[in-house]
Parts: sequence; structure tokens; C-alpha cells
Amino acid sequence: MQIVLANNYGFCFGVKRAINLAEANPNSLTLGPLIHNYKEINRLSKNYYVNVSDDINSLDFNKPVIIRTHGIPKDDLKLLQDKNANIIDATCPFVTKPQLICEDMSKNGYQIIIFGDKEHPEVKGVISYCVNTPIVILSVEELYDKNLSNKIALVSQTTRKISEYKKIVSYLIEKAKELRVFNTICNATFENQESAKKLSQEVDIMLIIGGKNSSNTKQLLTICKENCADSYLIEDEYDLDSNWLIGKNRCGITAGASTPDWIIDNVIKKLQTLKG
Repeated sequence: MQIVLANNYGFCFGVKRAINLAEANPNSLTLGPLIHNYKEINRLSKNYYVNVSDDINSLDFNKPVIIRTHGIPKDDLKLLQDKNANIIDATCPFVTKPQLICEDMSKNGYQIIIFGDKEHPEVKGVISYCVNTPIVILSVEELYDKNLSNKIALVSQTTRKISEYKKIVSYLIEKAKELRVFNTICNATFENQESAKKLSQEVDIMLIIGGKNSSNTKQLLTICKENCADSYLIEDEYDLDSNWLIGKNRCGITAGASTPDWIIDNVIKKLQTLKG
């Protein structure tokens, strides 16, 4: 069976930067998981003593505090500053951008609409920078019953599908007198999605490697399934099922932005030993 890798996959700039910061600051804490890949989190804990704390009120402020790639709410950042914590900011610059946009636009009287998952830590952080409560949606249909302002500013979670974002823009442009649209979907997300889309049209089976709690990885799965019914999200080589390979000649592989190369390599090695 032929194994084909997508042209773009795996670690993005923001994740690479965060991992480098964590490795350069051993014996530190991260407020929430640094990235959405628990195996890489475990590696950092084992090799660099970088551990996760989910409770800001129980942090050991004698240790450096690394802010996760997804960012944290504004009030949490202020609390860390008030505590004189040694802050190492690993927030992805592509995540910082919608935070600042929402703060500025809401101060200037714009109704903020965020395309994203309100339960995702990145979106929670962005929401915290809005002066007034924003509208947070996962689809254009969720706007149909909303009271919309004449002045709207629109941003997206960095890992959403650009095709869905375009639908929201098309709807809002007919509703608002003034619409400010900010393309806050990061380049790596767009490139990975386009590569996954192309490859999934050319193979018999598609494997998407990444954390099952990772937004961008789940988006890749959705895109691949549109073109290749036999698309599977796996976290590592142990999730592989040889039955998936029966009758398959070409296996495509892509990976989420938080998936390290060593996990991808392990999957490929395991694939090479399996026979469908």
C-alpha cells in the first residue's frame, strides 16, 4: 500500500514557538494545556518538568507560568500580573490578533460576532477582550434569529473552515450598514486544510493524526470526509485498525497543528507493518 503525506501538515508556527519556549524554561507551569496534544504534553512533563495547572488560584508563583498557545482570558492575565508572576507568553500571535481587534472594535461601538466554539479556550480568551457581550456562532444559521446592529465587526477562531466563514460574510453584508471583516484564520490552518482537501480526493483512505480535543484536527477530519468516506481521526499508532486497510491501495496522511513529528513517524512505521 502506498502512503502519501499531505503537502502541509503538523506543527504550525505558533505551536513550534510554544514548544521551544517550554523546553527553554524547564520546571515551569502552564495555565491549561500548552497545546491540544496530551502525548506532547506528557513528553514536556517527563523530560522538562513542565506541568499543567488548570486552577489559576492554586498556581505556584515561585515557578515561571507559561501562557498556553490558545491564550487566556484578560482577567486571568491581570491576576498573574498582579501576583508578579514570571510570565512567559506562548500565546500564538495569530490568537492575539482577534483579541486586540475585538477590544478595539467593541470600544468603537461595533457589535462583535465571533465565528467559533464558545467553549474553546481560544474563543473564551477573545470574548474576554470585548467591551460588550459578543455573538458567538458555529454556523450562519445561528444568526437568523439574532438582533443585529448596523455596525458589525466579524472575526473567526483561527482554526475554522474558511468556506463556512465566507457564508457568514455573505449573510452579514446584506444585514449591516457597516461590516468590518477580519480574516483571523491563520495561514497554516488554511494551507493544511487545502492540502488535506486535495489529498483526500486522491486516496482510498485518509488518516488525520492529532488530539481528539483539537479544533483544527477535527476540522481536517470534516474536510477529508467530504471527499473520502474512509477518513479516520487517530491520536497515535495504537488507534490504527488493520481492517480499515482492506482493499485499499493509497493511504493519505495529514496531521493537526499540535501533532509532533515523532507521533506522525510512529504512525507511518506502524502502517508499514500492517496488511489489510
